[in-house]
Amino acid sequence: MPSFSTDDLPQHERFTHWREVRAKNIFGVSIDLDKDQHAQFHGRCSAMSIGGAALVEMHASSYHVTRTERDIARSPSDSLCIYQQLDGGGWFEAGGSEFIVSAGSLATSHSDLPYKTTPTTDAGFHLRLVKIPFARCKALIEREQDLPARPLHVEPGLTTLFADYFSSFVEQAPHLYGAGAEAAVQTLAQLAIVARGMAAPQEQRSRNAIRAGLLQKARQTIENNIDRSHLSPATIAGLLGISVRQLHLLFEPTGTTYARYVLSRRLEHARLLLSQLPPRPVADIAYACGFDSLSTFYRSFRTAFGLSPADFRDLQK
Repeated sequence: MPSFSTDDLPQHERFTHWREVRAKNIFGVSIDLDKDQHAQFHGRCSAMSIGGAALVEMHASSYHVTRTERDIARSPSDSLCIYQQLDGGGWFEAGGSEFIVSAGSLATSHSDLPYKTTPTTDAGFHLRLVKIPFARCKALIEREQDLPARPLHVEPGLTTLFADYFSSFVEQAPHLYGAGAEAAVQTLAQLAIVARGMAAPQEQRSRNAIRAGLLQKARQTIENNIDRSHLSPATIAGLLGISVRQLHLLFEPTGTTYARYVLSRRLEHARLLLSQLPPRPVADIAYACGFDSLSTFYRSFRTAFGLSPADFRDLQK
């Protein structure tokens, strides 16, 4: 992930460089900071490309930001933007409304609409931003004017699903390539539009995105609870707020069943733990991966990998 820090510049040049190069040319905004605070300024940012979208993380001292009509004409982006406030809080003014985005919260907007923002705490700016080409959203929403910056009020249902998918997307971003990256970006864009109320959940594209979001949430829930021996379909379905039948239907297009997926993840975790030092007893590893029977663990491991756990460990030496 390419990154930049003002620590690499002389102190007296840091804010000026950030304003002219980072803010104006990369983010397409105008920024302002009292001159007597320039010497204390610091900032760093990183960016990566995922399936045609951009993931940016920024941490910087406080300053005032505006994206004016002039900025937009100079640096158009035509993107759906999803912001996540990582620390502190951010004040926004956009589309005739003012609001605060608190730590951990999300906001969405079209990139080419005017706004103002500034941090509300001494933490300064610490945010994450995903920019998705707006062309991917045109089938769901036609006008960027429908998307001034607005906070996401996370409630049970679609907004929670969108927030959870965003977190998974960011976590998996370094490992997403090719068609998988394209699909993940498209799902994120569609869930964002649905969460904003700009597309009906019943539409086919929305239903596909919701299904993909639920599948990812099911996988993440399994991963987070892999040490539990009783990961029954009813348990996971209950945590997701769907029926057992719906859970099985989520896995149907993947070419595997729910039970086989859980078993494969248990075995993958076991294989990883068997490779680590210092060596743990095989029984401890089996139980840590949710197997409640050693005989089942040994049999499943040999079937999957063609050798016993002990033989696998010996090969890693």
